[in-house]
Amino acid sequence: MLKGPHLISCLLILLTPLVASANISQQSNAQQPAQMVYELRTYTSHPGKLEALENRFRNHTMALFEKHGIINVSYWKPLEQPNTLIYLVAHPSELEAANNWRAFGADPEWQAVYAQSIAEGRLVANIQRVFMATTDYSPQ
Repeated sequence: MLKGPHLISCLLILLTPLVASANISQQSNAQQPAQMVYELRTYTSHPGKLEALENRFRNHTMALFEKHGIINVSYWKPLEQPNTLIYLVAHPSELEAANNWRAFGADPEWQAVYAQSIAEGRLVANIQRVFMATTDYSPQ
């Protein structure tokens, strides 16, 4: 079973084509790719709560992310880690990431969705996040 840094390394290998396609739409008029900041987030749900967490993302969270400038890149469920959701989002910079998350958290629509989704107990036990930048030798 892959854990920690090994899981992240494997995910990054698999992400390269997805990240490249996300950056294509971010190119400037001079055809230079914008330097985006990627955020890899791993959520460990409480037992039996992963389906509710996925429904919250599917039906609400992803659209609210976009509303607040958080670019959805991709979402995964590790086969060997039940109760886990891993996803990648992008931001123009770390400063904008902080601003985007602050605006998202303050959104009354998100606050209502969140409160309703945890009425029978919190969904998420743990959140890990890693900010990343592409390298100059990345295929994108």
